[in-house]
Amino acid sequence: MTPVRLALVPGEPAGIGPELCVRLAHQPRDHSLVVFADPLQLQRAADAIGQPLRLVDADTPALRPGELALVEIPNAVAPPFGQPDPRNAPAVIRALQEAAQGCLDGRFDGIVTGPVHKAAINEGGIAYSGTTELLAEQAGADVVMMLANDVVRVALVTTHLPLRAVADAITPDALARTLHITHEALRRDFGIPAPVIAVLGLNPHAGEAGHLGREELDVIEPVLAALRAQGMTLVGPLPADTAFLPAKLRGFDAVVAMYHDQGLPVLKFSGFERAVNLTLGLPYPRVAVDHGTALELAGKGTADPSSLFAAADTCARIARIRRTLPA
Repeated sequence: MTPVRLALVPGEPAGIGPELCVRLAHQPRDHSLVVFADPLQLQRAADAIGQPLRLVDADTPALRPGELALVEIPNAVAPPFGQPDPRNAPAVIRALQEAAQGCLDGRFDGIVTGPVHKAAINEGGIAYSGTTELLAEQAGADVVMMLANDVVRVALVTTHLPLRAVADAITPDALARTLHITHEALRRDFGIPAPVIAVLGLNPHAGEAGHLGREELDVIEPVLAALRAQGMTLVGPLPADTAFLPAKLRGFDAVVAMYHDQGLPVLKFSGFERAVNLTLGLPYPRVAVDHGTALELAGKGTADPSSLFAAADTCARIARIRRTLPA
């Protein structure tokens, strides 16, 4: 069997993404990496952190340490480390879209993405809310955001909403959609035949039988009952303040949280360095780092590459599992 082939996108050229990609190139691996980037920016990053880098043609299996296959996406300008330039926004978006299209076309088995700078992209005249949304629109897919590390997997019903808008967004359709996509991803991407999913309540103490809010009674419990009747194993709604106790987590394959800051602080506390961001529901695996551009660290060689290493390992593992599925 040919090695898994992953597309790699560094993200913001002035941030730590390019140097993390150089460090990733030196990691032992059983999959090949094809980076979509400006070669000059990659070489500048390699020189800045004192790591050798060899860029080869995109059709070359790049498996040796210090080597990356390259699809050249030139930047408009060469930005200084730590200073994003909005003129590079089209190149950042083009790299993401071309890498993703390669996955849709079957040329790559998955995509690994570094951190982007949303403000720079929008200031460059491109309406951009996030890479998850960009890739979902390109693929015509309904997606769910999941963050994961070695301790826990957390999927989100709502993502980047003001807290006062969350309750209205917890609808039966939104919850059922999230659970369906998460359940299928655990089976397909993680090889878990019968996933056990913990579902958090929205309110403190999961609403205390309606005394602290009715979302559990009116929305969450009816959806869970309907999906259990379809064969899903769903535990909840659970109070969020005790659902993440280690003894409980050992019985769950994933936790579905109602909103961003309900589940993610626990995940990041339990292992931020190895945490990754997955887009469930795409026709290919997409795994991203769980951190930002860290502009203040760019070019200094001190940025922790653990999340990108974990993202590449996770993406390759999922791609291998998908290869075993029936066509």
